[in-house]
Amino acid sequence: MKKLKMHTPDGTKDNIARIAELFPNCVTETKDEKGNVTRAIDFDQLRQELSDHVVDGPRERYHLDWPGKREALLAANAPIAKTLTPSRSESVHFESTRNLYIEGDNLDALKLLQETYLNRIKVIYIDPPYNTGNQLLYDDDFSDDSETYFRRSLQRDENGIRMVANTEANGRRHSDWLSSLLPRLKLARTLLASDGVIWASIDDNEVTNLCKLFDEVFGENNFLGLIPVVTNMKGRNDKEFQAQIHEYLVVYQKEAFASIGLEISDEKRSEYDQVTSDGRKFLWRDLRKRGGADTRRERPNLYYPIYVNPADRTVSLIKTKLHVLEVLPRKSDGEDGRWRWEKATLESRIGEVAGQPVRGKEEWNISYQVFLDNPESGERREKPKSVWFGKEYATDSGTKLLNSLFPGLDAKELAPKALGLMSRIIELSMDSGGTMLDFYSGSATTAHAIMQANLQDGQNRQFIMVQLPEPCAEDSQAFRAGFKTIAEIGKERIRRAGKVLAEKAGLNAGALDIGFRVLKVDTSNMKDVYYQPDALTQETLQGLVDNVKEGRSDEDLLFQVLLDWGVDLTLPITSERIKGKAVYFVDTNALAACFEPGIDEAFIKELAARKPLRAVFRDTGYGSDATKINVEQIFKLLSPGTEVKSI
Repeated sequence: MKKLKMHTPDGTKDNIARIAELFPNCVTETKDEKGNVTRAIDFDQLRQELSDHVVDGPRERYHLDWPGKREALLAANAPIAKTLTPSRSESVHFESTRNLYIEGDNLDALKLLQETYLNRIKVIYIDPPYNTGNQLLYDDDFSDDSETYFRRSLQRDENGIRMVANTEANGRRHSDWLSSLLPRLKLARTLLASDGVIWASIDDNEVTNLCKLFDEVFGENNFLGLIPVVTNMKGRNDKEFQAQIHEYLVVYQKEAFASIGLEISDEKRSEYDQVTSDGRKFLWRDLRKRGGADTRRERPNLYYPIYVNPADRTVSLIKTKLHVLEVLPRKSDGEDGRWRWEKATLESRIGEVAGQPVRGKEEWNISYQVFLDNPESGERREKPKSVWFGKEYATDSGTKLLNSLFPGLDAKELAPKALGLMSRIIELSMDSGGTMLDFYSGSATTAHAIMQANLQDGQNRQFIMVQLPEPCAEDSQAFRAGFKTIAEIGKERIRRAGKVLAEKAGLNAGALDIGFRVLKVDTSNMKDVYYQPDALTQETLQGLVDNVKEGRSDEDLLFQVLLDWGVDLTLPITSERIKGKAVYFVDTNALAACFEPGIDEAFIKELAARKPLRAVFRDTGYGSDATKINVEQIFKLLSPGTEVKSI
């Protein structure tokens, strides 16, 4: 039943709605006098629509703009005083795994990963909110300047969750969505390797805006494709005009991504039915260009005669006593066509070319060999089609798989991606090692797909999942099953999928990495005044004997050191005792860390004899001022290559 409005009509909104019906291009989002973003009319554009001549107005330029864009850029660049704290109890194979599961705000996580993974991520996949009008967006506060944002980042709210509903009635719906994505994409780009690629799932609601945003962040020249993916052949009936059966994949490269292509089908492989004397399989393909731009008029330099020896079918660029048959690239309608190759290319590959008599006609074609394999790159692969269709991409397949791992759970609530979709992305992007990042990881389909790909081909790909501990609705089956957050489901999915894959691996299970280190975004381990010296008061001086917050473990400190120093967060960590002090060694000698008190010169000398690349101590951990003064000199004498720091 509809409710009475119980208030007078809003004339401005009604007028805007009427104008929108006539001139939809004149409706925009802007800030009012109070700084709030609201729906409004672009009066310059409206004046132009109502004028028969060019109306003076703001200088025109091609760009994507929206209210809050500058603040969003500020959010990408503003520093934060946070860290990643390890959770061994939630991890699997903490000591040996090379995979990470980061729980927390993905904007914070992307900033924290900058030092360690700069230009190192091979593939990024994201499945951001589709902005359908009933989803949650990250509630980033873009109103602060850099210093205020930094100070505020020392704190966290009651539950650490910063999300807000973005409904269809929200006047800044598109602006909020774009502002949420922009800083994350800018940070993601810096993590992506020069030959890396980023994939993003999206639907009709924001696909055009997402492509424009990617153009701005990655450059339109790095656009690789907009791929419709058929996810539901029955079609969704939530649209008035059509039953939607597909979503999209937006694909951009960093700079120099080289697609691996797909393994060719058995049917295609059977077409390579010819064999050279050295055993290489091949097929014949016409040298005459077919399809677009296939005429002499368009490429006159590729129109020239080729001479054939009818006895052995060899070819020559010049007429000889044996090569007497002249063949020109003529189309079936008699128009002059053109060859695929220039003369120089033909001359260099003359041994791969032959004349072919046309069956039933007194005509000859020119063909060249296409080999099934390449001595350097292996078997030929084929390009993916511009539309992805198959049951392996269906949303239903992702739901069924998740239900098989979580019996009794309504997987539709989580909208998991199809494992086949992620497997295809991996196949096209990661032929061997490398790291894949998913910072909207949800139910962790990406992690599942990475482990499965490693099982299938024996490679050693790694994953980094990032997921906010977004609460499960209390009336959901997931909540009733004991899962309080989406992150808990993601972690448990990796555990269960890992066990299933290990059973399939059998005797080879030991070589399959089904583990992951759980790291959680948290406030810095250092006390706030460590970052805010102007907040120092007489009362706080007594609490500064130790600059580390209470309740933080030595391992917490170690991971903050790894972040600050840019050391790989997945390297193996061991602990030993030297002179009675606990010392962490990262990757044997990449870093040595001791955070215990009472460090003396005898301890320093023994540790220096191990010649670690880096050494770090607690600033309050030295047993005397003399030790603190002499520590660098001792390392210079015994291990000059060691970089020494204190926290």
